[in-house]
Amino acid sequence: MREIVERIKALAALDQKVAKRLHFSLASAHEVAYNSLENYADRGAKLTGYRDMATLKNTKAVAYLRVSGKGQVEGGGFPRQRETIRKFAKASGIEIVAEFTDGGVSGTAEGADRPGLSAMLERIVGNGINLVLVERADRLARDLIVSEMLLAEFAKNGVRVVEAGGGTDLRAGDDPTKKLIRQVLGAVAEFNKSVVVSKLRAARERTRRQKGRCEGRKPYGHFPGEATGLVRIRQLNRKPRGGRRLSAAKIAEILNQERHPTRSGKPWRRASVRAIIKREGLPRD
Repeated sequence: MREIVERIKALAALDQKVAKRLHFSLASAHEVAYNSLENYADRGAKLTGYRDMATLKNTKAVAYLRVSGKGQVEGGGFPRQRETIRKFAKASGIEIVAEFTDGGVSGTAEGADRPGLSAMLERIVGNGINLVLVERADRLARDLIVSEMLLAEFAKNGVRVVEAGGGTDLRAGDDPTKKLIRQVLGAVAEFNKSVVVSKLRAARERTRRQKGRCEGRKPYGHFPGEATGLVRIRQLNRKPRGGRRLSAAKIAEILNQERHPTRSGKPWRRASVRAIIKREGLPRD
């Protein structure tokens, strides 16, 4: 996640010249994005609110609470958030099965730096819980990029995050700034995937050049106890002077008579002998 954040910041740095020409600094752009996130809760219920509240009825959810300052841990932050979430859950018919908190944790901190958030993700993934309730959007994150990254992680696991203060699904709506961040995150994820695929392909090609093969089932003769059988197949496949080469079926019959083991433990068959002869590049009539 840290790597993605750094790449997004690098992409933003590329636009500094354009921003200066427009007399619009990146700091101002970040402030606009921040204000957009701050105001999202207020206008969310009016513009993009979670209108179909009936779909939430009888849904199991977990609550997430966060305060930034350590001095707020013993203050009214947690009780206020808890009460807002409780009222929303009661009105919507939602059952809160667990609560997770992060005290004294900045809203710009990433998921790995939040013990409560990490524990919540671990709890909900694969446990049939697909709803997280927060008091306001900024309780999840104040930094827009961090917020979208966390929401993307929840969405990947089929989890919705709903703001109890306004009933807003935080992944809903057409906010252009948020949409841009999602597109950038998607592009970075696709880039990372392409890099990994490219590295794996290069490693496989390097192994093939060195060893002849690198993946798939190991050929007969690779494991202990198979070398003798492979040598015998080569011997039986040779064409005698003035005679005819043995058929694959006849070679299989001789191998069974001499009790050369197959890898599966089953009797030798014509098809398996022919496959080995072909793979070894042995001549055939």
